[in-house]
Amino acid sequence: MTATSSQSDAVEIVENALLGGRVRFRQPAKGYRAGMDAALLAAAVEAAPGQRVLEAGCGAGAVLMQIAARRPDAVLTGLERDPAMAALARENAALNGAKATIVAGDVAAGFRATGLEPFDQAISNPPFFDDPGALRAPAPGKRGAWMADDGLKTWTDFLLKGVREGGQVVVIHRADRLADLLALLGEKAGSFALRGIHPYADEPAKRVLVSAIRTGKAPLRLLPPLVLHERGGAKHTAEAEAILRGEAALGF
Repeated sequence: MTATSSQSDAVEIVENALLGGRVRFRQPAKGYRAGMDAALLAAAVEAAPGQRVLEAGCGAGAVLMQIAARRPDAVLTGLERDPAMAALARENAALNGAKATIVAGDVAAGFRATGLEPFDQAISNPPFFDDPGALRAPAPGKRGAWMADDGLKTWTDFLLKGVREGGQVVVIHRADRLADLLALLGEKAGSFALRGIHPYADEPAKRVLVSAIRTGKAPLRLLPPLVLHERGGAKHTAEAEAILRGEAALGF
């Protein structure tokens, strides 16, 4: 996967290929690295031409770059508080000719602080933990991606305020936080659609994709699960491999 590497501000940057080579993606060689979660979130975004999509906590832009490759006519914006990651996201947008704007900002400050108008869709892969005692301290390069300093509610509030009425919120998160996500998003949204992501067909889901519509009233829908691996088979199931290569989507 690694194509090139260089030194930038004493941090080694490597270039990887995503979506079967359709996306060139530069990211730090160490620390948090984009992977399956980013690919699944991008595959779940069904933005029509001209629709505005906001990603909260975009990092180096892995999700945005994959959405841009899949939905080139969508208008993408990423919010990132880490200046180094924001700079990499801008570099990746230029590298791929993506229609994406990266703005500096912190989810904890709230959506109003961005000065942006509400979007058609707001998406995120929020940090998975908000209790420092729940896991061994992550490496410094991963802490921002793993630890939600202000709690999951801060992220859901930001996403809900970041979309217009009838707009869509899409989140990928740990499956064991599903009840929390439904409760928090349910304060202002409904019309939920859920898709479990299972490592193997005979194992519980480790991740869940959640779609919610602001002010939506439709009944909750539980969609067919995605199974990532087959025991004794190829690295990924055929469906997962097609998603990783950009040949299939995970729409709601």
